Amino acid sequence: MLTVLVVAAASASAWQPFSGATWVMEVFPIFVGLPALVVLHRRLPLTAPVYRLLALWALILALGGHYTYARVPLGFWLADLFGFARNHYDRIAHFAQGLIPAILFRELLLRWSTLRRGGWLFVVVSSMCLALSACYEFIEWGAALALGVGAREFLGTQGDV
Repeated sequence: MLTVLVVAAASASAWQPFSGATWVMEVFPIFVGLPALVVLHRRLPLTAPVYRLLALWALILALGGHYTYARVPLGFWLADLFGFARNHYDRIAHFAQGLIPAILFRELLLRWSTLRRGGWLFVVVSSMCLALSACYEFIEWGAALALGVGAREFLGTQGDV
């Protein structure tokens, strides 16, 4: 069911996105992650909560890809509700990009490594999340160099240059 939901959401987000190039860059992790999960689901089964969180992350990416992060209606609604000066949907995506991989990495390490709950598990999970985010920042930097002005939509700087 989650696979169908994610495929439907990604497909719907592809319908007349604000920027086609931005859509491709934003939903690219879905195109990599979803097939990997489908192929590996028998060999590396995850718990239902992790699959749900990964689906939520994919939905966040698909929505951000369709509108661009600066234009997601949910972000405007939150801005109005809390009196924010700008659309903070990108903050939701960044939070998800930190939290959801951390939970995934923790589950994988607890099942398939010698690490146990506690000290080193936290250090290794945190390091993996920081490495993932750093790699994504390099991708954004490369996109900014390649796209020039068009990178603003992908980066969603919204005045936070």
